[in-house]
Amino acid sequence: MSKADPGQVEPLPQESTPSMIASRVREAIASGQIAPGSQLGEAAYASQLGVSRGPLREGLQRLTQEGLLISIRNRGLFVIEMTPENVADMYLAREAVERTAAAQVHRLDPGSAAVDLLGITADMARAAHARDTAAFTNADIAFHRTLVDAAQSPRLHRIHDTLLTETRMCIHALAATYTVPETRVGEHEAIARSFAEGDPAITDRLIVAHMQDAVERLSGTTTATGTIG
Repeated sequence: MSKADPGQVEPLPQESTPSMIASRVREAIASGQIAPGSQLGEAAYASQLGVSRGPLREGLQRLTQEGLLISIRNRGLFVIEMTPENVADMYLAREAVERTAAAQVHRLDPGSAAVDLLGITADMARAAHARDTAAFTNADIAFHRTLVDAAQSPRLHRIHDTLLTETRMCIHALAATYTVPETRVGEHEAIARSFAEGDPAITDRLIVAHMQDAVERLSGTTTATGTIG
């Protein structure tokens, strides 16, 4: 028996310390563990994460480049705040990314995308029926991530991932009033079915309406029904 060619086995990716730091802090921001507007002190976070300041600075710099942190001269690094202007701009960017991704999905394999997305909408429906906000939110985020990933574009995925972090920030900011209306399930189902129907124009219109609806419900108030999608 001949030995297997080691060149046929791909090595496991090794994530750098700054990358792991960025991932950990990004998730803490998205989940609301680090609140919008919070200052990130180097000494405190280096101690909490058990790392030295060099890798910490590099990791936080990545989040600054993504737009999740802002650097204020002579004051330090702060988490962005989801003001109405920031929310509107974030959804403008999400609309651009998801419309572009949807057009590419229609050129690639819309049928498979439809199956995957309809599976997620079934999860959303079950969560809405059970009034399970956490499960509904997770399914909602998974729907949009799956849509963009189906476009098979690493760059769209990278941009969209940051936008979904900001979306999750919005959801946690509205935690006191966030609800899971079943009408939102219908909106997602319509988008999913439009891929099965094979009409890019319908998908495009549905995505635009979906994003505009979210902005209208969130603009200027944190007491509106939380129907983020």
